[in-house]
Amino acid sequence: MKKDLKVDYNIEKEEQKKISATAVGNSQLGDIVEPLLAWYDTHARVLPWREHPAPYRVWVSEIMLQQTRVEAVKPYFERFMTALPTIRDLAEAPEDVILKLWEGLGYYNRARNLKKAAGVIMSDYGGHVPETYEELLKLPGIGSYTAGAISSIAFGYPVPAVDGNVLRVLSRVLESHEDILKQSVKKHFEELLRETMPKERTSAFTQGMIEIGAIVCVPNGKPKCEECPLESLCLAKRHGLLDSIPYKAPKKPRKIEEKTVLLICSSKKAAIRKRPDQGLLASLYEFPNTDHYLTADEVREYLEKEMAALGCRVYPSQSNFIYFDTGKDPAWIQEQLMEKGIRIGAFEMSRVSVGTMEECKLYIKALKEILEAAE
Repeated sequence: MKKDLKVDYNIEKEEQKKISATAVGNSQLGDIVEPLLAWYDTHARVLPWREHPAPYRVWVSEIMLQQTRVEAVKPYFERFMTALPTIRDLAEAPEDVILKLWEGLGYYNRARNLKKAAGVIMSDYGGHVPETYEELLKLPGIGSYTAGAISSIAFGYPVPAVDGNVLRVLSRVLESHEDILKQSVKKHFEELLRETMPKERTSAFTQGMIEIGAIVCVPNGKPKCEECPLESLCLAKRHGLLDSIPYKAPKKPRKIEEKTVLLICSSKKAAIRKRPDQGLLASLYEFPNTDHYLTADEVREYLEKEMAALGCRVYPSQSNFIYFDTGKDPAWIQEQLMEKGIRIGAFEMSRVSVGTMEECKLYIKALKEILEAAE
């Protein structure tokens, strides 16, 4: 019986600590509103999606900004808006066109989900981006952060948008040692912000929080505390804990996969293939490759069996090299390569050899320069 009482007491004590922490958080966060808004009014960056914050533009910008720097996004955003200025244009555009506009931004599922969501908006919402957080969450590719950002920035709803920047700022202001990678921590901060956000200027408040995290309380490097309007309120700064907050649990080591990548060249062309429609890097193009390591003999056997359809003829060799046509006199190519300090193995007829990965890189770079200069 005594043991049970002790357990109950401990549970009650933990709950009391949570209530106390929440009360401190609410009190502390209430003080950030005025200085944050004043700072944002004078320091907000001029960005194309802020100049005309129509819901469609805000939505596209937020999707592009996921895992991508602002400076990298700006030219892509302008090009995307020029090519697809309306939701209808996006919904009706072929996927290949959208992926081409997205080319270079990475994380291509974002682009595919944009098109899917545009179709849903056209069919279920009359071509208008839904306003509320709950309805936005129903769209493909939109999670809690993006739904909060669109609802608060484009429509003025008092809904928090908590991303990595906001988590970092809040963790330092509140001196929170919780793991910011945990969903429970993110939800806790969302609740605190929901009770703190000013009803009149939700857009400025949301963007101000994100902005401070992006350019002042920066993700990499030393925070610029002297420029921060929240410096006097920041408990991590006051107690010298900026180096340890925010806390992130160590990531699991990356899985290393062994592959053999094939550079199959003919004249100025190289063989590529399209990846499956599902899974990693879906529908993107790549050099042919295998899921395991192949020896030189196994590569030749693989090519003879699987690559004939690509029109690349594989020449047999007794060495560890594979030979491909270049369409140029081999003696001349050899002479040009030697002038560049590239030494390649045997030359037979119009064939040159490709060896290790490093040799491949040097050879292809040098050969490209030679062939371009000869035109």
